[in-house]
Amino acid sequence: MKLVVQMPALNESRTIASVIEQVPRSIPGITEIQVLVVDDGSTDDTGSLAAARGAVVVRHEKPLGVGAAFRSGLARATELDADIIVTIDSDGQFNPADIPRVIAPILEGQADFVTASRFADPSLTPEMPGLKKWGNDFMAAWISSLVGHTFHDVSCGFRAYSRNAYLRLVLLGEFTYTHETFLSLAFARIPIREVPVSVRGTREHGKSRVANNLFKYGWRTACIILKTYRDYKPLRFFTHIAAVMMIAAFWFFAFLMAVKFNTGQFTPHKWSGFVAGALAGAALALYLVGLVAEMLDRLRVAQDEMLFRVRRMELDLKRRNRNAP
Repeated sequence: MKLVVQMPALNESRTIASVIEQVPRSIPGITEIQVLVVDDGSTDDTGSLAAARGAVVVRHEKPLGVGAAFRSGLARATELDADIIVTIDSDGQFNPADIPRVIAPILEGQADFVTASRFADPSLTPEMPGLKKWGNDFMAAWISSLVGHTFHDVSCGFRAYSRNAYLRLVLLGEFTYTHETFLSLAFARIPIREVPVSVRGTREHGKSRVANNLFKYGWRTACIILKTYRDYKPLRFFTHIAAVMMIAAFWFFAFLMAVKFNTGQFTPHKWSGFVAGALAGAALALYLVGLVAEMLDRLRVAQDEMLFRVRRMELDLKRRNRNAP
């Protein structure tokens, strides 16, 4: 079993060496451990410090975002023939000594995707601004409602993916990846587990490039969640919007009927009838779009399954060729 510990890094020269050095060198059930650092356009010596400590370094010439860094690392980890990929931040907020705990459910066959949880155990909840804690709770509740299972922390970057999980990922977001991967794997019915961990609530150095502006982070994250939900559950997505529009159409029509009942004429509120008709027509159109998208989604599911099988075959072939006498 080969473990690849993947770290995105942007100007983390003050912490990257320490984090790499704390990665366990031996874990029961793991025969090889490789550290992989994705240097996302650092202007300091983050990449050289990582390489000096034995890490494989993937370099972006300019910052592309945490989501793009995750995809680059995923591609390189696949080339490295990882059986398990662990993602952990390079700023020192997470303790690399917790890696054996995070991968344990995968090694024991209980899960294919494991996320460290800052909030599953109330006694381990880190100190953080109240607005940030509320945002994490809101995202967890929202995604839990979408996937039909309760999770306490869907934003944590400390995670483990089995080969069966990471080969199924088809990601598009560049800003971040945490919620997109969570939804993608949950909708693919991949077994998921949360493992409580203790983390530092704030960075020791610098600011988070993902959550340094909570309102911007919330907006961009919400867009990623909605797009992912649209792609995986299109009929539900468009039906919900159509239902809201149909309810609004009903109230505009009810208002017009109330005017007619009280005054005996539609004037001067004929406009509400036109608005009701437009909203009802748009709602019907959106519902039809959802039906078509649901049919197309069958093709996406089949394509994702074929892509997964092709990726597995490629890795199995490489492994057989490497082990051939």
